[in-house]
Amino acid sequence: MPDKHPGGLPVAAAALTATVALYISLVVFGNITDFDTNRQFVRHVLAMDTTFQDKALMWRAITNHALQDITYVAVIVWEAVTALALLRATELWARALRRARRGGTAEYGAARRASTLGLVLLMLLFGAGFIAVGGEWFAMWQSAKWNGLAAAARNFFLAGFVLLLVQLPSPQWGKERAAARV
Repeated sequence: MPDKHPGGLPVAAAALTATVALYISLVVFGNITDFDTNRQFVRHVLAMDTTFQDKALMWRAITNHALQDITYVAVIVWEAVTALALLRATELWARALRRARRGGTAEYGAARRASTLGLVLLMLLFGAGFIAVGGEWFAMWQSAKWNGLAAAARNFFLAGFVLLLVQLPSPQWGKERAAARV
């Protein structure tokens, strides 16, 4: 019998996906409407001008403003694609939950796939981009003023938590589990 009052895991996955979608959408909005604030962040990280100035590392610095700005725009584009994927996932979650509430068969597969795509994009941006490349390659961890590692870690772990939730096995996901085994 269809569940007219869906709850539990699908509702949690939908709500948390929507939360991350809202967050990254606001980040994109902020980066576009207040372009210079985070551009300065990117410029300082890439220039490595507030690090320990170790000669063995400074060859990595990118001081060309055009290259710095291209990097910053690429980050914004990545964030925008991520936001779109998570907004689409949120829409798909809402449709599936509405279908379940009306007594229909709730199929969460498309919502789970869209959430997975958006959340992995977010984890790649903050894990590979900010933590690995920014934090280690450009030695952002050495900067007292331009160190975004704590924020990057929060974003990485938030996305990771939601991704784990979306990937948990559950009979609430419906017939897609059975179909996936065939």
